[in-house]
Order: sequence, then C-alpha cells, then structure tokens
Amino acid sequence: MAPKTKSLRTSRNPELIRGVGKYSRSKMYHKRGLWAIKAKNGGVFPTHDPKPAAAQTPAAKPPKFYPADDVKKPLVNKRNPKPTKLRASITPGTVLILLAGRFMGKRVVFIKQLSSGLLLVSGPFKINGVPLRRVNQSYVVATSTKVDISGVNVEKFDDKYFAKEVAKKTKKGEGEFFEEKNEEKKTLSVVKKDDQKAVDATLIKSIEGVPDLKIYLAARFSLKSGMKPHELVF
Repeated sequence: MAPKTKSLRTSRNPELIRGVGKYSRSKMYHKRGLWAIKAKNGGVFPTHDPKPAAAQTPAAKPPKFYPADDVKKPLVNKRNPKPTKLRASITPGTVLILLAGRFMGKRVVFIKQLSSGLLLVSGPFKINGVPLRRVNQSYVVATSTKVDISGVNVEKFDDKYFAKEVAKKTKKGEGEFFEEKNEEKKTLSVVKKDDQKAVDATLIKSIEGVPDLKIYLAARFSLKSGMKPHELVF
C-alpha cells in the first residue's frame, strides 16, 4: 500500500504573474458563490453582532518621569532556615571564654541557646562585669569547667527580650538633642536590672560552692609568650 501524500492547497485564483490573478474580481465573485449568499439574505451580506468584550481593568500607564534615586524593594527570602546546631562541647552550665567583642577574654556561664541560634550567657555581672547577653558560638571557646544552673529560671529570656526599641525621629534643636542623648545613656530598664540580679543570685550560690571557681571566673584569659593555643587544654 502506497503511503498517502499530503495534498498541497491551491488557490482558486492562481497568479499569472506576481500580483496579477487569472480571474477578475467579478469572476471570483461568482466563482466563490457570494451572489448566492447575498440573494439568500435579501440582497445584503449577513452581519453578526460582535460578542461583548470582557470587562478589563485599564492598564496603568507607565510614569512619564522616573525617580532619580533607585527605589529599594525588599528581597523575598525563599530559604527555610534550619536551627543552628549547638556544639557538643557546649552544654547548660559550661564556662565559655569570649574571643571577640567588648568582653573579649572574659569567662562567662552558658545558660541556654535561643531560637536565633545565639547563646545566652552571664558573667555573672557581680563577679566579672559581664551582664546577660547573646553571643555567637563561633566566637567562644568551651572549657571543661561547669556550673550548676538547675535553679536558674530562664523562661522569660528570648530574642525579643534583647530587641532594642526604635524611637521615632523628630526634628529638635541642638540643645535638646544633646540633653536627650545623655539621658539615654544613663537610663536602664529597672525590669532588666531585677532580672540580672535574680539570675546572678542563683549562679553565685552555685559558684561559691566550688573552691576557687569565683577567682577563675573573675580572671581574664590571655595568652603569654611561648603559649601555643592549639596545645592548650581548657
């Protein structure tokens, strides 16, 4: 059985030369049967009512002028952040050595890990001046020394507890600006002071029960000439 060949579509009015057809317009009028359609509809061609167009909202015109500065758009974060894994050497009550920041070289007591992955630590403040604060575990060295923190209540401490309150900026005179700045440095929340005292009171009881632990926490860690950090055992 021979395969079927695709028939080419030919025009009813083949071109003799480019742009010139074999039949005239009147001949094609009869050839296409348009006269019959016209006669059937009372001498006129039938017309069809156009379908109502769907209601469309008018497209917003682009602005004629563009802003001189770039308009910042927030980036969409499509990542699902995983909780930061705590190092096996860091457990509640472990004494840590801070390697960076304002209290570099100070020894602190690890209390718990917050939801952000940061570590909640305390000096205690009464011993070495380190208050309740958050630190990154990348900037601490865990020691083998531990403190009993079973009596410390840490339910209220989270990342929101340490968030700073952003005050609305208002235009003020030069004198008012410096007065307000000095007041902000002096003022500290009474609630946070009481929380610090409550945590330190429990920690100090546990620390005083271990000989020389209070002196150990008060001393600042530093390297001396000839000491090799990779050979030290903490």
